[in-house]
Amino acid sequence: MSDRPSQLILIDDDPIFRLGLRTALESCSDLQIMAEADTVSHALLILAEYGNLAPIKLVILEISIGTSVLECCQPLKQAYPQLLILLFSARIPPAELINLQELGIAGYCPKGTSITELIGVIQRLLAGSYHWQSELTVSHPPISSSLIFRIRQSGLRQIEKSLAEVEQLLGNPQITALDTIVWSGQRRELLAARWLVRKLLPVKSQRKSQFSTKNSPTNFISQQLSSNSQIISTSETNIIQPLDHKIITNSLFDRVSEKLQFGLVNLTNSPLEIDILPEAKKRELLYLVVRQLENILDELRFSQIQPDYLTQKLPTILQDLWQAVILEFFGKYYTVSIKNQQFEVVNILLRDWAIVWEAVFKKVPLSGDLLTYLIFQTPLIIDNTTYEATTLEAMARAEVILQNLILQVANGVVQPLLNNFADVETIKQNFYDRRFLSIREMTRFRNNLSWKYRLEKYINEPKAVFESRHELLILTDSGIKKISIYSPRAQELEQLSGIQLAVTLVLETNDAIAPRLRSAATFIGSGVVYILTQIIGRGIGLIGKGIIQGIGNTFQESRFGKQSDRPK
Repeated sequence: MSDRPSQLILIDDDPIFRLGLRTALESCSDLQIMAEADTVSHALLILAEYGNLAPIKLVILEISIGTSVLECCQPLKQAYPQLLILLFSARIPPAELINLQELGIAGYCPKGTSITELIGVIQRLLAGSYHWQSELTVSHPPISSSLIFRIRQSGLRQIEKSLAEVEQLLGNPQITALDTIVWSGQRRELLAARWLVRKLLPVKSQRKSQFSTKNSPTNFISQQLSSNSQIISTSETNIIQPLDHKIITNSLFDRVSEKLQFGLVNLTNSPLEIDILPEAKKRELLYLVVRQLENILDELRFSQIQPDYLTQKLPTILQDLWQAVILEFFGKYYTVSIKNQQFEVVNILLRDWAIVWEAVFKKVPLSGDLLTYLIFQTPLIIDNTTYEATTLEAMARAEVILQNLILQVANGVVQPLLNNFADVETIKQNFYDRRFLSIREMTRFRNNLSWKYRLEKYINEPKAVFESRHELLILTDSGIKKISIYSPRAQELEQLSGIQLAVTLVLETNDAIAPRLRSAATFIGSGVVYILTQIIGRGIGLIGKGIIQGIGNTFQESRFGKQSDRPK
């Protein structure tokens, strides 16, 4: 295989699918997504822009329900006959599959295909084969590393990347003496940092993997391509053992832990409790949530808890998680002095569980489904379709739910701190970002939070229930963002009352009346325009024309009259 990774383009309009596939392909050293497009037209523009600079070998085309597959594929094959196309869609009728084969489409995978199978199909297509049947099953990768191992590997990757850049700069023959001194110092600092990471975060020998890649080794596919994977090779296909639920859990937590290395800026346009923390403290808190959640999942597996009982115990499980994070983040015996009195911070914070439950945890969506998925490998229902635990869609959906849960737990940890110790100077110096040290800024921030909860309770939440969707906080490369996912909420809609019910009635009335009003306004507007232009306008035009003609006739008569009065 060539050292250069194969270039791919992903065409889809589903952010969940895009997130999952990008996650899966990140750690494959022989595959690289060069660009993502929402439509085929957008993909054609990208292909034309790249030209021969980065030859695209394969396009992964995700087809939505109700879209013509042939109409999507024909423009691509006509413009680029040698381009490989892999379709990823709902079930396609056999007759249409025959037409696609005749068109030159390289392969087709139905939605619900597992991650390993999809990657295997991509690699087979690039090797010159075709794929029109599900021949692969799922792999059995080794158990993922611990959180310390993930932090260690992520830090080492960043150091190695910076070190390579510095070495390149030092190797430049035109570098000045001053720059040589500066970059040499930077190189020494990076070497020292690498040594410290290796010493302070040691890794067990049994965790070492021979799988090497320039990208992160902590994602789904890196687990599956590890040298310890049990893959039985035959002349026809690779038969790979099924995933264990522990593997799925570790893969998801690996991915989330890596996302925490990027920016944690709030990009949601609404305040979050963790906004008061500086980025280092925010990252520390989120790591603690990840670790404590992993511990609780291990305890639940060991206890042999049943799925139905797990759902009943969900409030207690979330409370245990919240308490464990508070104890570790603040310290069990952390005290502050207020007006010459000593107060144990943790004991006071833990009293606010009922408040935090109502304001934060009670509204965290799909957390029960997530826990049963992680512990029992139960299928997930996405857009009224059931997906097995090992499928790409299920893993992508579980990841965004997990990210939202971790962020909301962190918000729930900070909320009682704001309620009880917002203006305590010791707390502010130890935990707050410098932007919120002044009393005015802190008061403004708390007021914004208060208004946010009012809007959420009385407007945004009933609107989301009425629209059958959930809003989730997710981690991205640029910061924390908010997305919406579809989920049936008919039962919650029936339970709405008071102002919340009134909001849904207003929305329903608006949906019923607004189109008719717009039609009536359009009709009336057209009538007014017709009257103004065709009747009044023409009438005014005729009157004006008559006046102009009269003036012209009078002018001509007066002119000829003057000429006749002249002496001959």
